[in-house]
Amino acid sequence: MTRRYPEWAIEGQDWPNHQASQFVEADHYKWHVQRMGPKKPGAPVCLLLHGTGAATHSWRDIMPLLAKDYDVIAMDLPGHGFTRPTTARQVSLPKMAASIGVLVEELEASPALIVGHSAGAAIGIQLMLDKCWKIPLVGLNPALMPFPGLAAKLFPQLAKMLFTNPFVSRIFARWARYPGETEKFLRRSTGSRIDAAGALYYGRLFSRSGHCDGAIRMMANWRLEGLQKRLPDIETPVLLVHGEKDSAIPRSAVERPAELIAHCTVKDVANLGHLAHEEDPEQLARIILQFAKQHVKG
Repeated sequence: MTRRYPEWAIEGQDWPNHQASQFVEADHYKWHVQRMGPKKPGAPVCLLLHGTGAATHSWRDIMPLLAKDYDVIAMDLPGHGFTRPTTARQVSLPKMAASIGVLVEELEASPALIVGHSAGAAIGIQLMLDKCWKIPLVGLNPALMPFPGLAAKLFPQLAKMLFTNPFVSRIFARWARYPGETEKFLRRSTGSRIDAAGALYYGRLFSRSGHCDGAIRMMANWRLEGLQKRLPDIETPVLLVHGEKDSAIPRSAVERPAELIAHCTVKDVANLGHLAHEEDPEQLARIILQFAKQHVKG
């Protein structure tokens, strides 16, 4: 029988930044966490939150660059990668943010900066608002706005139907095992051309129906209307970075939240897609660190 979930002893053997990995139990999850940073104590903490369908491998090249100045913490989101619930859990935006908050407390960390990619930016903002953290945030190709019109009603229902059909994730996982299909899918859905190593790691995850279930379950419970109403409550500096070739998030979906956030700047990056931080980690790290230098305290 084909395994449903990626296993650390198998898929994790050569996982990017393997030496920085640990497993931590918090709020009824066994989390896969990666942490790295300067050897000197007291370095500010940078929290990295990946997007739907990804895992810590998404930060494989940019994480070491940020870790020169920051104590960087990344985790596989609930149901993604190697993070597993120990009991049945709902994965709505507020609940997911709350669970990450418990994990951060378990790690005895106090974030000074949040960097979120796509849906991870929404989780970061939810977490920041709920925990009353007065810290800056960088959103990379952020998914912060509800789908417009009819799509707003159809998408969650479609995701729910997909999740309740046990064959959908299995079919997707079987399809992902065909050579070259993961690369084609990523190119079509993100507009990005990532390296062969990145495609390999996505392929490992997509070929496991349990990881696909985690992504679909997340989408099925995803509601951004409440978060949209709270965007004006953000008092700290926010930088939203948009890739010119992003085929998943249009620039208009970045401009609107930027208008609602008091201290928000939008920066465009040319010739990069939705996975800009994987395509050009050096450029994105420079952007993040330059923003952090201006706004991170201490």
